[in-house]
Amino acid sequence: MRTLMTVAAVLALTGFGQAGPARAAGAKVGGLDKPTSAAACSTFWGSGAKSAEGKGNKPLKNIRTGRHPCYDRIVFDISGATGRAGYHVHYVGAFYQDGSGERIPVSGGAILEIFVSAPAYDPATGGQTYTGRAGLPLPGVDITGYTTFKDTRFGASFEGQTQIGLGVRGRLPFRVLLSDGHVIVDVAHTW
Repeated sequence: MRTLMTVAAVLALTGFGQAGPARAAGAKVGGLDKPTSAAACSTFWGSGAKSAEGKGNKPLKNIRTGRHPCYDRIVFDISGATGRAGYHVHYVGAFYQDGSGERIPVSGGAILEIFVSAPAYDPATGGQTYTGRAGLPLPGVDITGYTTFKDTRFGASFEGQTQIGLGVRGRLPFRVLLSDGHVIVDVAHTW
């Protein structure tokens, strides 16, 4: 009997066995929901500007998003890139199209402006490689139901870089990750 009480206490403390809103959102692990506590989602990313110089000028192929237990993610796929692409990501008070300076409305409590050193066209042929249109939501990206992402807007592809406006719930911490052919921006759900 004492063992059963100990197991029940451990389950209650970890969040297993709870139902409804009291249970923390989590990820599937081995067919079971693994609870995610606020401590497990702690981030030290900060909300200040982040940038890096990149190599090459390969074209942008696609932009996609994903939901994770602690953050929402946007990924820039760069066609044929074997090096690391450059980027500049920062919060702005309003989103203005690169080149023209025209204001593009973006919904949400805060706006992340993302520049990726990859044009939405093939520099050799001039042919379009990503079908974004200025001021419109990103094609093929559906952020319905996301915790942090509220809006996406294509800004421009100008002078070898592509500009995106990402509407988020508030000025939350974010990080930028690089891998061959990808620039990844994660925005935390909470501080």
